[in-house]
Amino acid sequence: MLDSFPPPSAMTAHEFRETTDRVLEAMRGVIDGKEHALRAALVTLLAEGHLLVEDVPGVGKTMLARALAAAVDADVRRIQFTPDLLPGDVTGVSIFSPASHAFEFSRGAVFANIVIADEINRSSPKTQSALLEAMEERQVTVDGRTHPLPSPFLVVATQNPLEMDGTYALPEAQLDRFMMRLSMGYPDAEAEALMLRQRDAENPLSAIRPVVSLDEIARLIAFARRVHVAPVVERYAVSVSQATRAHPDLRLGASPRATLQLVRAAKAHAALKGRDFVLPDDVSGLAGAVLAHRLVPTRTALARDDEAAARIVDEVLASVAPLPTSP
Repeated sequence: MLDSFPPPSAMTAHEFRETTDRVLEAMRGVIDGKEHALRAALVTLLAEGHLLVEDVPGVGKTMLARALAAAVDADVRRIQFTPDLLPGDVTGVSIFSPASHAFEFSRGAVFANIVIADEINRSSPKTQSALLEAMEERQVTVDGRTHPLPSPFLVVATQNPLEMDGTYALPEAQLDRFMMRLSMGYPDAEAEALMLRQRDAENPLSAIRPVVSLDEIARLIAFARRVHVAPVVERYAVSVSQATRAHPDLRLGASPRATLQLVRAAKAHAALKGRDFVLPDDVSGLAGAVLAHRLVPTRTALARDDEAAARIVDEVLASVAPLPTSP
């Protein structure tokens, strides 16, 4: 959280744009033709959220996470989630030390600025739940002792579609902790041909050097937090979330946490666009990525449409006016 940063020096809008452009340019050297994914990852970092990347194997999910991590001069850990991974491997465990005759805490892989949780849905629900406290409260509790995580703290998780073998569905509580979910999709023919040429000689990740420091990240986050949200835009975001809770095709609508993260993401998105204020378009443009994975459609709705949650978000946006109308 921002309070755990040292007080950052003020950043101007020009500095913000220049710094974020450097990050995006570095990531483009690895991920070509997926501008929406690059910006979503950066928005999530600046809004202090967590990112879930869901798609079939081989389309660059892990590469996106590693490209973001490589562009930031921060402590980065990668956790390969497998069926035999234990919660202690993620959070850490207490180990008896013969020298001190006491138990000492050995930190797990989650103690990093950027944690890449690769194929998170291949581990058991018990292991998945080891991330719940870390993602929400930026801390882990082991044997009754609480250990704070470093700042900034970002989890970028990848997962394969649930119909694939050896996967476990993420519980609703875990999904709700991800600010955004995105899908990479297949590259177009030109981008795929360029990938063949670029990666024939070397891995493009090896050419990326960090372009921002932790201090600069703190200043970027502070700038995004200062973006103004007018009361009318706040009411619009609340109306969108409340409309999902009343939708007949949903068993579970958007949570208050979802509303909060929608507004935070909209502020970071507005800052990337060079504005110091949020427009309703920032909210509606991110609603699908922020809300859809949190919604639980009814069985009847799923029987009619595999993508029911995304459809419902579109219906809600069409039904809720972005600005108040005259009586």
